[in-house]
Amino acid sequence: MIFNSFHFLFFFIIVTTLYFILPHKKRWLLLLLSSCYFYMAFVPIYILILGFTIVVDYFAAIFIENSAGKQRRLFLVGSLIANIGILCFFKYYNFINTNFSFLLHGFGLSNPIPYLSILLPIGLSFHTFQAMSYTIEVYRGKQKTERHFGIYALYVMFYPQLVAGPIERPQNLLHQFREKHTFDSDRVFEGLKIIIWGLFKKLVIADRLGIYVNGAYNNVAQQNGMTLLLATLFFSFQVYCDFSGYSDIAIGTARVMGFNLMTNFRRPVFAKTTGEFWKRWHISLSTWFKDYLYFPIGGSKVSVPRWYFNLMVVFLISGLWHGANWTYIIWGGINGFYLVFAIITKKYSDKFNSVTGINKLPRLYLFFQISITFLLISFSRIFFRARTVKDAVTIIKKILTFKGSVFNDGSAIIIYCFVAIFFLLTVELKKEFYKGSFTLSHHQNFWVRNSYYSFLIILIILLGVFDGGQFIYFQF
Repeated sequence: MIFNSFHFLFFFIIVTTLYFILPHKKRWLLLLLSSCYFYMAFVPIYILILGFTIVVDYFAAIFIENSAGKQRRLFLVGSLIANIGILCFFKYYNFINTNFSFLLHGFGLSNPIPYLSILLPIGLSFHTFQAMSYTIEVYRGKQKTERHFGIYALYVMFYPQLVAGPIERPQNLLHQFREKHTFDSDRVFEGLKIIIWGLFKKLVIADRLGIYVNGAYNNVAQQNGMTLLLATLFFSFQVYCDFSGYSDIAIGTARVMGFNLMTNFRRPVFAKTTGEFWKRWHISLSTWFKDYLYFPIGGSKVSVPRWYFNLMVVFLISGLWHGANWTYIIWGGINGFYLVFAIITKKYSDKFNSVTGINKLPRLYLFFQISITFLLISFSRIFFRARTVKDAVTIIKKILTFKGSVFNDGSAIIIYCFVAIFFLLTVELKKEFYKGSFTLSHHQNFWVRNSYYSFLIILIILLGVFDGGQFIYFQF
């Protein structure tokens, strides 16, 4: 079931209504059954995979808490192997097998291992990482074991953030399932407004941008350099509005019922460096890798070469997390290189700023920083969006020629895309730099505030793309 569907609209209304009608002690069961239905609306049989990992992690956490010494570590390792093993089988089996075949072919040998027709369970990477954070936190002694099996299952399966995050930590979410949430009209309207803004970003901006981006990236050989350049820039806004739109709907949906999910995006388009970008983009995943991979392998508290190595490892694995394709690994490597390069050249960039005096012109310097960061991130996303490495290389070569016209595929959709991006940036700019000034979305006047959201709803109805298109991050 996808958020941008009438199926979900009816589901949301029914579940939320029942949630506030039922007594508090019964609500966990309603949410668990509803979450099962929500997930089974995609591929029903894959609920068994979720069920298996839930059972394994539930008992593993109990054994960890009741054990000491090496036994605790063994139970944690067993839990991690079960989770990572399932993820690797469904997501990486054929990728590994394909590369193994390529390697054997170089020696004149054939691969006896068969390929499998495996459909990746939707959102597998997300709920696997959320489940792993639970057992790790129990092992570290930062989270008590949840003895109520249903509550723990709900922690993994909570439908608003089940398939595309935010990836929650047990300390933030588990206790909320035991808290009594009364109906609060102000909170409900606050949640609905977040949902409306998320739907607007997805249906009116992301999916419209996707029409142009898909047309260019799905037919690389027939495109010119300028068309591909524009499509690449548009994709940065598309993937942001698509993914942050999902997060907004998830956060808003949970907020209506009284649950608080973590902020997953903090206006990354205004990041001044690539390092800052990753503190603003997909925050739940970035912090997950920082806490459970980067710090355990030493973080920055090691020798300088090892520090660079640690950064590259995290970003390469992050790329692989996104998909079983070399394009994602290269994308991760490029972003890791950005961070390492920035560290190596920091003293030179500081000297350049001092000599040129550009940092004494704060607004110009800020614009320069944001623009360079956006272009660097957009460049890396060529590999993120391209279907193959060959396509990505072709796109880069064509872009560097600066040949052709951006209006080859029609001017109407391009003008629409620019208007949509301008509207988005106007709203985001206000939130980023002018927080205390005039705003429509949080205006004190009831009629002004709600007229703004009514306007968004009208735009969604008139301009939204209602073709049932899935969210981009569902594939991960």
